[in-house]
Amino acid sequence: MELTPSGFEDAQLRSYAALFTACFPGASHLHETYLRWLYRENPAGTVVGFDAWESGRLAAHYVCVPASVQVGGAPRRALLSLNTATHPDFQGRGLFTRLAEATYARGTEAGYDLVFGVANANSTPGFVRKLGFHLVTPLDSWIGVGRLRGVDWTSVGEAGFARAWPAPELAWRLRNPASPVRSLALPGGSTGFLAATGKPGISAWAELPGDQAPEARGGAGFGARVFLGRIPGRARPPAAYTRIPDRLRPSPLNLIVRGLGSRGGDVAPDPSRLFFTFLDFDAF
Repeated sequence: MELTPSGFEDAQLRSYAALFTACFPGASHLHETYLRWLYRENPAGTVVGFDAWESGRLAAHYVCVPASVQVGGAPRRALLSLNTATHPDFQGRGLFTRLAEATYARGTEAGYDLVFGVANANSTPGFVRKLGFHLVTPLDSWIGVGRLRGVDWTSVGEAGFARAWPAPELAWRLRNPASPVRSLALPGGSTGFLAATGKPGISAWAELPGDQAPEARGGAGFGARVFLGRIPGRARPPAAYTRIPDRLRPSPLNLIVRGLGSRGGDVAPDPSRLFFTFLDFDAF
């Protein structure tokens, strides 16, 4: 089995899309256009990952995408753990662990400080036990209407761990070809973000302090909104929102973090000082 660095050329993207089709027949969003946007067009950097090949066949694939984050108020270069797939013909050989360790070694050499991701209940133990990740916290899942009222946006600005969204990276994030995100100005100078969830009448919702996307505007829309993430210091849903019971969710989602090399240090954030929304990963 040969391991080679993942890439973003058109031929490589076609091979990845074919692998995803074989592994996840229902995941129609993992097409070449989406992969080109994710792997090649990200202003934070191109994809970091590894592929496993046997006799000319792509057996497995794992990538992380660069992301800007703030840890303890300081900027850090991070990788977001995302796409992984092993062809059914090659499962059970431990390929994911080999690809992941090769990816993190390459990320360390490239100067990245940490890798973070959102894992479901089934995959979290493997990340923690086999790959040295720290389980930070399950993400909150709320449903309601309107804004997230009562949030102390000062505390958000002072979060111990948060995704940073420089204007080029945010504009890129909103252009997701598989799930475009609309932004709208909110009273008080903050910005709201809406994305489709695939459920009729329900949108994903996030808010960021400040006028974060002046070039992209859209209507607020109607219907219920889902907030998925964490807000510093808030253990309960805000007014007009309620917690979604675990039994109604496909799987609890957990934020996981691992430091890379000597620059990583202790990057495990305090859950009470964490700011995280759907914008920060690939739920919607």
